[in-house]
Amino acid sequence: MDYLFVALGLAGLYFGAEWLVHGAVSVARRLGVSALIASLIIVGFGTSLPELLVSVRAATTGAAGIALGNVVGSNIANILLIIGASAVIFPIAGWDKSVKRDVAAMVGSAALLLVLVQFSVIGRAAGLLLLILLALYLFRTYRAARAGEADLEELPTDTLATGKATLFILLGLVVLVAGAEFLIRGATDLASQFGVSDAVIGLTVVALGTSLPELATAIVAASRKHSDVAVGNVTGSSIFNTLCILGLTAVIAPMPVEDSFAKLDVPVMLAASLFFGGMLFFAPKFHRATGLGMLIAYGGYIAYLV
Repeated sequence: MDYLFVALGLAGLYFGAEWLVHGAVSVARRLGVSALIASLIIVGFGTSLPELLVSVRAATTGAAGIALGNVVGSNIANILLIIGASAVIFPIAGWDKSVKRDVAAMVGSAALLLVLVQFSVIGRAAGLLLLILLALYLFRTYRAARAGEADLEELPTDTLATGKATLFILLGLVVLVAGAEFLIRGATDLASQFGVSDAVIGLTVVALGTSLPELATAIVAASRKHSDVAVGNVTGSSIFNTLCILGLTAVIAPMPVEDSFAKLDVPVMLAASLFFGGMLFFAPKFHRATGLGMLIAYGGYIAYLV
């Protein structure tokens, strides 16, 4: 039954986010909201809602390990698993130069998180700091996009009628909340059954589950010889995970921090971020051998945890 809860939760998070974003973008178009704002705010926030709801629900039910593990594990999977798999399928080259500008934000947010997990609790003040940094990042991205220096995330092309769009939004929210509830219930029960901590479940099952849509997108793009698409998606997702999801979660429900996050998991996340950033700046491409090495590193990290 617990596996069924996890499967239902992941399906709910995926479809709920899809419906919510589709409906929200349609409403934004009818209200005259620019595509730029819709892309930066609605789509960016909407695609992070699964991770956000999972982390908030976990933190408010006393499973802070899942809340923090979801973010840290997702960021590690984003870099080592998604980029690694994409490079193995088709070498990554020719990424947009504007992505390099975001690398500093990605590495900086990872370094800041390493500082925060040295304390026993990530409190509301720390969460507020993360949200302020998110606002600054979005403002900078907005200005760069207006100047034509950054690519926008692709928006749904069809516009729904207002009534149908509203239904999509409401249905998406309901399915998202239900999905988060199923996933947390199943994940916490599995942790008890296997005798592992909530943090390990968050770093593995939950993080992998919430990263599956991005992984599927990256694999499809790589199979069509567009592996470079994964670079921008991973960079933006990692920044949003750390600043938005952890920030909002900590403001809503301060999170106790297990020792393993400071000693192992966040250092691994920072090391992966530094490696990824270094490759973007100094290497001409991610070769298949590089991708294979990243997959081996991710497999070794997961094997160590379990």
